[in-house]
Amino acid sequence: MIIIGGGPAGYTAALYTARANLNPLVIEGFNWGGQLMITSDVENYPGYADGVLGPAMMSDFRRQAERFGAEFVTDDVTSVDFSERPFRVHVGSDEYRAEAVIVATGASARQLGLSSEQTLQGRGVSYCATCDGAFFRDKVVVVAGGGDSAMEEATFLARFARRVVIVHRRDEFRASPIMVDRARANEKIEFVLNAVVEEVLGEAAGHVTGLRLRDTVTGDAREIEADGIFVAIGHDPTTALFLDWLDHDEQGYLVTEPRSTRTNITGVFAAGDVQDHTYRQAVTAAGSGTMAALDVQRYLEEQRHEREVTAASV
Repeated sequence: MIIIGGGPAGYTAALYTARANLNPLVIEGFNWGGQLMITSDVENYPGYADGVLGPAMMSDFRRQAERFGAEFVTDDVTSVDFSERPFRVHVGSDEYRAEAVIVATGASARQLGLSSEQTLQGRGVSYCATCDGAFFRDKVVVVAGGGDSAMEEATFLARFARRVVIVHRRDEFRASPIMVDRARANEKIEFVLNAVVEEVLGEAAGHVTGLRLRDTVTGDAREIEADGIFVAIGHDPTTALFLDWLDHDEQGYLVTEPRSTRTNITGVFAAGDVQDHTYRQAVTAAGSGTMAALDVQRYLEEQRHEREVTAASV
């Protein structure tokens, strides 16, 4: 079997399928480890009582799967062919075949596209309030965005931060009115409208110290102090390779059967953030990877049983 993707879902699926003697090959991609590779301290994953660095946790996941026999290809899949079994997965000119495939390519948070944002990722720049909000207790934080996610992030951060500033490029919101009303009703949350983040300040200090904002109406720039910024402008599932094969929603997330990781193609399964745009946590992705591994195990056992029955009847 083949697992496409090297994050919490993919590595957990690899661990379970390796222990079940299913000989998993993990095509983990050049950027293996997923979104946790740009996360500094992880304190909400069970078992790491003292917290752990995101890259270190992903190395632990990978090493544990490798211990039980999972094999890895550190390269990107370039195309797939799910028209017949064995399925074909291509990495450049190399072709790999398998009776079952788990797609666990994850999703990526949309970024502002600033070099200063890249430099300060994990040093005050975050894309997940649930993951990192507790690090900003009694601090001033900015949420960039104007959708439901931005309002939800801001409301959550207000539990910890001294002040939360929502920066939005327009004076109207994509967010539902009830979410906007909830944020406006929170005395810790304030709004800066018709403004975009032009630069994240703090490179010399090694952590976020503020932001340079540009007014979208007047073009004027100004600086504000902040201890962190949460970018909440959406996520993109890494599904371009699979859209011609697998059912997906309008955002590109893969659709699986209820209470299952099965896709519309028998023998192909999907796990983690590639099919979950609700929770997007490492622990839920790992749980989803477990589900996919167990689904694959049952599927392959059923296939073997059918072959044995067919052979016996000939």
